Amino acid sequence: MLSSYGYALPEDRIAQHPAGQRDASRLMVLDRKTGRVSLAGFVDILRFLPEKCLLVANNSRVIPARMWGQRQEEAAGGARIEILLLTPPPLLEVLPEPHGGFTAEAEVLLRPAKKVRPGDRLSISDGLEMELIERGDFGRCRVLLRWRGDLQELLERHGAMPLPPYIHRPEPQKGDVLSGSQNDDDERYQTTYARQDKAGSVAAPTAGLHFTPELRAALLASGREWAEVTLYVGYGTFSPVRCPDIRKHPMHAEYVELPAAAAEAVNRARREGRPVIAVGTTSIRTLEGVFAAQNTPDNGMPNGTLGAYAGWVNIFLYPGQPVYVTDGLITNFHLPESSLLMLVSALAGRERILAAYAQALDEGFRFFSYGDAMLIL
Repeated sequence: MLSSYGYALPEDRIAQHPAGQRDASRLMVLDRKTGRVSLAGFVDILRFLPEKCLLVANNSRVIPARMWGQRQEEAAGGARIEILLLTPPPLLEVLPEPHGGFTAEAEVLLRPAKKVRPGDRLSISDGLEMELIERGDFGRCRVLLRWRGDLQELLERHGAMPLPPYIHRPEPQKGDVLSGSQNDDDERYQTTYARQDKAGSVAAPTAGLHFTPELRAALLASGREWAEVTLYVGYGTFSPVRCPDIRKHPMHAEYVELPAAAAEAVNRARREGRPVIAVGTTSIRTLEGVFAAQNTPDNGMPNGTLGAYAGWVNIFLYPGQPVYVTDGLITNFHLPESSLLMLVSALAGRERILAAYAQALDEGFRFFSYGDAMLIL
């Protein structure tokens, strides 16, 4: 039941800013078999990672997907509408306009959505506008984007980093220069290994925020291995679970890319009995989602292996759901009653996870995106 994944979290335990240095965050290590907990700093994670293990990380990049528009007939003084672009730009089906520019259908979140009707046009900048096609539930809408020039450059100029709503920042005002104006969020709400050609996420794969280039170099020098996948973080990762019976929660599909080299690294580690550790819940959803998509009775894949994959997956992990590929997880501390809290409970059990969270609160750990980390083994 949904209510069994609740816990009391004081407001002041939600991290509003990252640690001074990426690897200066704290680390809780949870043995999922015994429930034993160890406390350390993230910089010391190599003391706990199994020798020769394979770490799998999500290299997607967060885009400045948060924008503001005004209905064109009210542009001189109408209310601003907040827009969150949900469709990753690399997945847009872009069409050229007859007289220059481009169009593409996209999914967005609008706030307040009730102020916009189908057919209304929102002006975002001189080179970027959108037209509402269809309004859906909870602010999700289908729109037609129109722009001139390079869309990524327009987003960089007129968009803001889509920080979660529990991270409080002053609301940008009309005419503000947004890039670089958010207390270093442009840098720190991005992993150091995020790839420019994988720009399309609307939330960071936050477990990776703790890694520095130096820590990754030490990891590789120690004989451990690193592989990368791509999952464009979208609506599904922060959509609340609303069903009292969590098994009825409609998990949204996510677009993932598992390169051949990463698939082979995972297969090789599993053949050799080396643990596969996912860096973040997006990485475990990629691995387990691709496994579920490929290992069916009629697809011809050898039993239990992974192959290169690019496409949509739809996997919801909670206690009782099998985890086939992943032996451990590096993650942050998640919201009460969230699908991510259920995911980590699929690995370690609900009671052990909630007991570990209670201890983390007692020990002064910081929670959520900019908070401290947990290693589940």
